[in-house]
Amino acid sequence: MGNASAKSVEIKAPEAPVPANAEKPKLKPCCACPETKRARDACIIERGEEECGPLIEEHKACMRKMGFNI
Repeated sequence: MGNASAKSVEIKAPEAPVPANAEKPKLKPCCACPETKRARDACIIERGEEECGPLIEEHKACMRKMGFNI
């Protein structure tokens, strides 16, 4: 003999709280700023490092913006 007045109750497992200072996963340095990296590398190969200062600095600025300490 069952209890006809019993109601099913769905119980959810408590979710882990997300810390307020949680950051999205960072990229690896090799994968960050592909456009500036490609231009910098091509310039260095074709002309040499001495001739590519502005492209090198542009890539460094992009890397800093992405959170890398350059």
